[in-house]
Amino acid sequence: MRITSRSRKNRRQRDGAGLSPTARRGLLRGLSVIAMVLAGWGIGYGVATLVIFPRPQLPSTFVEIPDLRQRDLAGAQAELTDVGLVAAELEFLRHPQIDSGRIVAQAPLPGQLALPGESVHLVASLGPDRRPVPDVTRLRGDRAAELLRASGFEVQVDSLESDQPRGRVLELEPAQGTEVALPAAVRLALSLGPPVVDMPDLKGFDIAQARDSLQALGLVVGTVDEVFRFGRDQGRVVDQQPVPETRLQRGSAVRLTVGRQGG
Repeated sequence: MRITSRSRKNRRQRDGAGLSPTARRGLLRGLSVIAMVLAGWGIGYGVATLVIFPRPQLPSTFVEIPDLRQRDLAGAQAELTDVGLVAAELEFLRHPQIDSGRIVAQAPLPGQLALPGESVHLVASLGPDRRPVPDVTRLRGDRAAELLRASGFEVQVDSLESDQPRGRVLELEPAQGTEVALPAAVRLALSLGPPVVDMPDLKGFDIAQARDSLQALGLVVGTVDEVFRFGRDQGRVVDQQPVPETRLQRGSAVRLTVGRQGG
């Protein structure tokens, strides 16, 4: 079979035989440079990643921080030891609601991850602050309440009628000296003073009626004076001190003036 000159030319071009010797040398030189660059980059990357900046070793296991709040101190420390952690930097503080020896707070928080052997900061309660109720029975009511509030107590003030002067402390609950956990409520009962009544109008009453009326109101007959009177005023009250409608404390004495027959 006869091969034409055009077919032979195409075959030489496919085989690269058509390149001149100078072109072939240039091509080979370029390929060599590219190969050397790639090899240098690969060696440099390997040295950088394996020798100069090695990748850190990742831990195979993490520990989840347990929730230790409200646990007693011994139990919390034992649980940390069981999971491979360490209880450190223990602190104590007063807490009004958590009993002494129980955990109030922790760091890191529950649910976070830590490496085995890491420490956990614990804060334990010393319990509520306890104080005795101070003796305020000799103070005036407003000062007694002020002192109790300044001492950390919540004061409830009641008022009662009493023979004691107004504002005097009558009752204190809990009693003075009782030790309680703060904040605590204290009831303070203060005197309103003796009950008061309105002085009745006794004019025209005989002495017996006047005495009975006063006794019914808690008042008493004091001095009884007599003055000369004619007619119906004889033996009856013609004047009184205090005057009618005066407000008096129970037990007060009333002075009466009674008419008498001359002679």
